[in-house]
Amino acid sequence: MNIQFLGAAGTVTGSRYLVRHNGTTLLIDCGLFQGVKALRNRNWTRFPFPPVEIDAVVLTHAHLDHIGYLPRLVNEGFKGSIYCTEATKALAEILLKDSAHIQEEDARRANKYGYSKHTPAEPLYTINDAKKTIAQFKTVSFSQPLTINEGAITFYPAGHILGSAFIKLQLGECSVVFSGDVGRPNDLTMKPPHQLVPSDYLVVESTYGDRLHASNDPVSELQTVILQTAKKGGTLMVPAFSVGRVQGLSYAISELKEKGLIPDIPVYLDSPMGIDVTKLYCDFNSEHRLSKEQCHRMCKGITFVKTPQESEKLTMNPHPKIIIAGAGMLNGGRILHHLIAFGGNHRNTLLVTGYQANGTRGRALLDGAKQIKAYGKYTNITCGVRQISGLSAHADYNELVEWLQSSENSPTKVIITHGEPAASDNLRRVLTETLSLNAVIPEMGETIELR
Repeated sequence: MNIQFLGAAGTVTGSRYLVRHNGTTLLIDCGLFQGVKALRNRNWTRFPFPPVEIDAVVLTHAHLDHIGYLPRLVNEGFKGSIYCTEATKALAEILLKDSAHIQEEDARRANKYGYSKHTPAEPLYTINDAKKTIAQFKTVSFSQPLTINEGAITFYPAGHILGSAFIKLQLGECSVVFSGDVGRPNDLTMKPPHQLVPSDYLVVESTYGDRLHASNDPVSELQTVILQTAKKGGTLMVPAFSVGRVQGLSYAISELKEKGLIPDIPVYLDSPMGIDVTKLYCDFNSEHRLSKEQCHRMCKGITFVKTPQESEKLTMNPHPKIIIAGAGMLNGGRILHHLIAFGGNHRNTLLVTGYQANGTRGRALLDGAKQIKAYGKYTNITCGVRQISGLSAHADYNELVEWLQSSENSPTKVIITHGEPAASDNLRRVLTETLSLNAVIPEMGETIELR
């Protein structure tokens, strides 16, 4: 068996791992590259061999850096099944259609205002491509082995988002676990990840491979930022990933209001995708910590902003409020319109609550940038910029070590992916020195033989 690393090698995006064994070819995850332009340009590079030769795609979870390239793969000829959990399929249908819509709109806007270097600008894929892709999905239950040719695949809860899984692949006498994104043992909304099952090899993420999450209570920090912004009569803007982060924030705010710890100022969720995902939490109660009453309260306390007209009207609202909007790294979505509208007022606050990849507007603002470029124009940013890191749905390196130690047997080799170079290398050092494991970091395009 061998694995070729076609993404998430030297970077935290674009997860794509190609597995070959005795004529069977599987692709584990099929994500978009995000961040700096050099990474985004990889999305336009044709797959390195005909996708029709892939027997199946297996998905760990529904974030776009793990599923967002699928419609392009199908467009280039992939005709096989796409296997995932039931909740991952439900989320993927929402996310892929939304991703396609955003790309179509970005292309339309670029053509209208002439700021693309390509004439005409074209989307990476369309909504029709996304619909065609979703038709190839097949769902698999947790802990129930799936047979593909001579191999067996088993999904186990990863505790990251709804439907997220780590995957054990058994091909012949060799076994390998793909971690996907590993959740936290004490996440605000999600249940902890399942105990790591024994395998010969482990491919593990390293998003937070060089960081420890703050020990401070993120809900208390959120309370402080809300109170400070409300006292100034300002608007709090919160860019958030539509899957996981939106729901965690919505739940935390609803509980703070329920306990009378923050004023009853309006809260708006300006993300059609985030709205749809929030509603899914009531359909998959077994996968998260929230009761049905808490889910209901979370939805009841928020005004859902559905149409572009409603969103535009919100940018003209001068009253104190909280706006939660996509996208989490300010790389698109409705949050940009609100940042353009409210970012030039010192009374307002931009609250960053998640990981910000290199090259994103979110990372630039955290690093002190006073301008952002959006839709071909620059906007001055004078509002406060704050960050809360404790809401991350990724395990930090201590939590990853604890997860690895939960296995009955240590893998022969650990292959570290899905992290920026410093993060991956620090996790390699930690695993080598703490657990005496053989840990390696593959380069983009590298193939590793598993024996």
